[in-house]
Parts: sequence; structure tokens; C-alpha cells
Amino acid sequence: MTIESSAGILVSDRKRRHAIVAATIGNGLEWFDFTVYGFFAALISRQFFPKEDPLTAILLTVTVYGVGFCMRPVGAIVLGVYADRHGRKAALTITILTMALGTALLGFAPTYAQAGVFGAVVLMLARLIQGFSAGGEVGSATSYLVEYARPAERGLAASWQQTSQALAVVLGGLCGVAITQFLPQEAVESWGWRVPFWFGLLIGPVGLYIRARLDETPVFSAETTRKSASPLFETLSAHGRGVASGFGVTILWTVCTYVLLFYMPLYVEKFLKIPAKDAFISTTLGGIVLMLGCPIAGRLSDRIGRKTLLLMAAIAIGVLVIPLFAWLSANPTLPVLIVVQVILGLLLAAFTGPAPALLAEQFPAALRSTGLSLAYNFAVALFGGFAALIVTLLIEKTGLTIAPSFYVAAAALVSVLTLATMRDRTGQAID
Repeated sequence: MTIESSAGILVSDRKRRHAIVAATIGNGLEWFDFTVYGFFAALISRQFFPKEDPLTAILLTVTVYGVGFCMRPVGAIVLGVYADRHGRKAALTITILTMALGTALLGFAPTYAQAGVFGAVVLMLARLIQGFSAGGEVGSATSYLVEYARPAERGLAASWQQTSQALAVVLGGLCGVAITQFLPQEAVESWGWRVPFWFGLLIGPVGLYIRARLDETPVFSAETTRKSASPLFETLSAHGRGVASGFGVTILWTVCTYVLLFYMPLYVEKFLKIPAKDAFISTTLGGIVLMLGCPIAGRLSDRIGRKTLLLMAAIAIGVLVIPLFAWLSANPTLPVLIVVQVILGLLLAAFTGPAPALLAEQFPAALRSTGLSLAYNFAVALFGGFAALIVTLLIEKTGLTIAPSFYVAAAALVSVLTLATMRDRTGQAID
């Protein structure tokens, strides 16, 4: 059976499914490598920084985590432009190779006891390399998914971008559960924390194999598709509104992702005194809810419109996040934590499932990867990468354990105002 792609080009149903599955798996492996650092921040802080001042060690650890995001705009520009000039497949191959290199450095970095500050330098270099790789991933992978989709199914197809990130959360959480449940604490502290990075290094070749077998998108390959001589300049000059709108939407997307998922194990262990194993269990469940909810939300957005669904989700997050954190702070138990993360996971799925398609639809094919990469990664670098540092400082300065919810609520307000002014191109021709 043949179907129409996003640009009206005939593509077999089997080829389309293969492309989407392969892109999703490769993307999930890539994001596992990038995000697993956040899950083990508490353990890493004790290995790479002096133990005399635990708070300073935590702050330095999350700062190194944020440093990786400083390179994401660089990766967005370099790899986004590369994808619009040379193809989505070529850019995705580069991202998996550079991510594997950064993961290898993390897995074998010497600790503070072994090499002093040199270990922290290796840690920072690894995060910079990973950040560069991640900067090119979202734009290229989302463009790939959208360009293989039918116009009436772009929301569903692009939602697999966020679904694969949720898969990374689940894998990271399961690694945390396994390590903390089955290894003695001494082993966890000495070498167990390295296991996820070793695992991430092993799956690098798998991701490379998958991406080497991808076909270029029919939209990019078509002779009728215009190629821009200067994707960066043309994007900024002709589609500045699309970049600004995507930036505003991504603020809530990235703040929710990095506060409500990746920061939670560190937050509940340090500030709510919930055991690490319980934190990993709840985060894994939250990731599963997000993973299952994103495709549903993406498909729903194809029916009712992306702008409508994102507005509803953003308002709900802004209204509910503070009461939910207050409830958790007053009742720091595993059951309450699970309920909070499941509720927030559902709302996050409703927002982030349709968001990739909404951003992709703001740009034509010749500039899609560049425009999407710029909008997404600059917002992630500014508001997501240092989210852990910002909310940790908020807690310390205010003395309130619910302070992270203030940051999320503020991000929701910005994204609501942005969405109110955006164009909804659900189901419309975009090439």
C-alpha cells in the first residue's frame, strides 16, 4: 500500500513504518546517553567533588550537567544547517557518533580520589561533546519523522520524538532501580554508578547500525524541494517569528522535562529524604506514563488541533503544579510521589506529544531542521540545562521545598502567552 508523505510524495506504508520505528529507536538510544547523567547526579557528586561540603558538590555536579547544554545551540546551528544541506540521515549519523564519544568519557572518567580536579575536567569535556550532539538531534530527528508522515498524521508521527525521550527516562530509571536494588551501597558508590554509561556506550554501535540503514526522507530527496544556500541566514531573516514562537513553546517543554523528570531523583532524595530506590521507581513510572501518553496526545492533536491541546495542557500544568508539590512536600512518601509524577506525566504528555509537530510546521522543508533546532535548543540551553541548578538555589534561598514548582508555573505562563499568538497549521500543507 502506498500513502502520501507530508509533501504529497507517494511512499509505501511499510517504508514509512520502518523509517519511523528506526528513527524512534535511534533517538531513544541517543537520549539515554545524554540524560542518564541527571539520574545519577547525587552519586556523581560524591565521586568527582570534595565530600566535605555536600551542597557545594551537588551544585558543582548540576552545573557540569548544565554545561552540556551550553553546547546545544552550537550543535543546533552546525548540525541543523548540515541537515538542511546534506540530509537528515547524514546529520543523525554524526549525532550518534559524537554522543557515543561523550558517553565513553563519562564511563571511564577518573574520580576525585584518583585524579583530583582532572576527573571533573574530563566530566565537563564529556558533557560538552554530548551537548553538541544533542543540539543536532531534535531538529534532524523531528524533521525526519514529519517528512515521512501524512499531513493528517504529522502529530502522531512527530510525537515519537518525545516518546523516544520518555523511553530514555524509563531506561535510565530502570538502570537506577537495578543498581540500587541489587548492588550493595559500597559497590554502587565505587563502580555501580558507571554501569549506565557503560551500557550507553555498548548501545552506541546499535544506534549507528540503525541509522546507517535509514533512507533519506522523500521530501529532502525530491528534486522539486528547494535547498537553501544559507539556511541559518534565511531562517533568521524570513522565519524569525517561527523561531521566536518555537522558543516560547519550548520553555515549558524543557522546564517540565528537566524539573519533573530528570531532577526528581536528586530532589526527592536530598530535600524530601525519600530513598533513592523509591525515587527511581516513581521516575520510571512517570516515564512510562509519558511514553504511552505522547502518541495518544500526538494523535489527538491531529484531530482537534495542536494549539488547542497545548494551551489546555499548559494551563493545567500552571494551575496544578504548585498544589501537587505542596502535597508531596507535606507527605514525602512513595505512594504520594508516584501519584504526583503520574499526574504530571499525563499533563506533560499532553503538551510535549504534539509540540514537535507544532514546531516543525512553522518552517518549510529547506529550513526545517535549522529553524527547529534553533528554536528548541536555545530555549533548552537557557531554561532547561540549568534548571537543576536554578531550582536547587531557589530551595536554598527560599527555604521552601516546593520552590521547583514556582519555576514550572512561570514557564507555563510564558508558553501560554506564546501559544495564544501562534499559527496552528495542523493538517495544512507545509512544503
